[in-house]
Amino acid sequence: MDNILINVLYVDDEINNLNMFKATFRFTYNVFIANSPAEGVKILDENEIHVIITDQRMPEMTGVQFLKSILDKHPEPIRILLTGYSDINAVIDAVNQGQIYQYISKPWDENQIKLVIEKAFEVFSLRKENKELLKKLTQANQQLEFLLRQKLIS
Repeated sequence: MDNILINVLYVDDEINNLNMFKATFRFTYNVFIANSPAEGVKILDENEIHVIITDQRMPEMTGVQFLKSILDKHPEPIRILLTGYSDINAVIDAVNQGQIYQYISKPWDENQIKLVIEKAFEVFSLRKENKELLKKLTQANQQLEFLLRQKLIS
């Protein structure tokens, strides 16, 4: 991935899951962990996060509710929902409300998560590049319109 360290935020209310995730991926990614949605928001406010992975079942709010709540302020990170429950309604809600990129079942497989994170970062990078290209195109169009108006006025 062009030697860019991927910033991954993992939100889960279970400390053991957080510690295991961080221990597993700390040499591969820049891992941020939060044991509550509020802590996750704080990390998002203070860091550029590329990929968010959140557990669905948490006491304060569901993973879907968390992802939906941060959409306006943090639309860029790619969202992944992780759950041990095969709740099809959660999946549907996630796709419809939280703009979820992928849904992963617990217990997670290290290789599967790595692959999903890598693909999610590709999507993040492409979206960022498209945004920058669109900005340049808009500027070029504005310059051309200005030049055209100058020519029409002269």
